[in-house]
Amino acid sequence: MNTYMIRRRSAWKTASELEMAADRSKRVGNEEMPDRVRWIRSYVVEEEDGQLGTVCIYQAVDTGALREHAERAGLQADEITPIAQTVVVRKDPAEGG
Repeated sequence: MNTYMIRRRSAWKTASELEMAADRSKRVGNEEMPDRVRWIRSYVVEEEDGQLGTVCIYQAVDTGALREHAERAGLQADEITPIAQTVVVRKDPAEGG
C-alpha cells in the first residue's frame, strides 16, 4: 500500500457532523474495503469560513480506492496527494498539550 494525504476543505459545520462522517469512514474502510484502504489519522482544521476541514493520512492500493472509499462514505476528497516520505521531528502532541 502507498501513503496519501487527503484534504477535505470546509466539509462540516459542526463537530457532531464531523464525528458522524468519521464513523461512516471507519465503517467503510474497516468492513467494506479493509484490503484496499486504511485510515491512519486526521488533523481537524478550522477553515477561514469558520467550518471544519481535515488533513487525513491514509494508506491505499491507489487513488481510485481512496475516491471509491470517499464516495461510499459520503465524503469529499478535494485533493489526494501521494506522500513520498515521512519525517518525524516530534511525536504528535497529546490532546490539550
